[in-house]
Amino acid sequence: MDFQAGILRDGNPMDSLEKQLICPICLEMFSKPVVILPCQHNLCRKCASDVFQAANPYWQNRGSVISGGRFRCPSCRHEVLLDRHGVYGLQRNLLVENIIDIYKQECSSRPLKKGEHPMCKEHEDERINIYCVTCEVPTCSMCKVFGAHKDCEVAPLQSIFQGQKTELNNCISMLVAGNDRIQTIISQLEDSCRSTEENSKAAKQELCARFDALAALLEEKKGELLERIAHEQGTKTGFVQGLIQRYKEQLEKSSRLVETAIQAMEEPEGAAFLMNAKQLIKTIVEASKGGRLEKIEHGYESMDAFTVSLDHLVEAVHALDFNPAEEDEEFFDGEEEEVEE
Repeated sequence: MDFQAGILRDGNPMDSLEKQLICPICLEMFSKPVVILPCQHNLCRKCASDVFQAANPYWQNRGSVISGGRFRCPSCRHEVLLDRHGVYGLQRNLLVENIIDIYKQECSSRPLKKGEHPMCKEHEDERINIYCVTCEVPTCSMCKVFGAHKDCEVAPLQSIFQGQKTELNNCISMLVAGNDRIQTIISQLEDSCRSTEENSKAAKQELCARFDALAALLEEKKGELLERIAHEQGTKTGFVQGLIQRYKEQLEKSSRLVETAIQAMEEPEGAAFLMNAKQLIKTIVEASKGGRLEKIEHGYESMDAFTVSLDHLVEAVHALDFNPAEEDEEFFDGEEEEVEE
């Protein structure tokens, strides 16, 4: 607590000191004993106990063991953790208590100045010493006897003061407890955000794994179909290349017969020509008759039989979506009925 800074900012050191000694709960000067919180702020022990009870409504003694608890500092909202001794485990601020004693001694030695006690506006020399219950305002005795409150119900100022002070203290306790509940809700919402992020990360990983497995299955199937196409290609091209080789051999044989026939045609002597012509003609005729090789059918080279339709898979991929659990159960129930049928 910075007493010196407050004193320097105010022209009256005693008034500045009094502001530093006000409890943020009861708005009165600290009452002994004064406890110091871990955040270095001070509270009356009774006020600290009230705040603690409001923040921990179910706190109670359990046999010989006292359960600990927590509450938040009303000045800075710092969370204060208490052990099994509760508020009585907090350290007393003896320095503040000594300063309060010195301040009270100084105030008691000072003469009472006019204006330190609220005065009536209607009767300037009369102090406000009673409370009008009917109008709910503090007033003076002259106002009750001769003034605006002569027909009103009045009560001693001190009794109303203590009642409203207690009511305000309860309101402060309710606000502090409400703030703690709000902080608890905020913590729960933050935990919900973290859980949502973690669950989303797990769902993304699972989805990626499923799609990777599907892609691997498609890749495997594609390799299998490509291998079948390659096998069919090798079979057909091997058969055609064999025909080509046989046709080449027949062409070579026919070319040799043509050369032989041309040489025979160049023989000028009839006797010599006739000796070989008949056999040559017979050989050529047999070669032309028996040399017919098989041919490939029309469209033999076509690979249309290996066309794959992926339209249903494309539609299935487009229809992929996240299904609620209820729809999944209905789907599985339908499958079981079909199996039974």
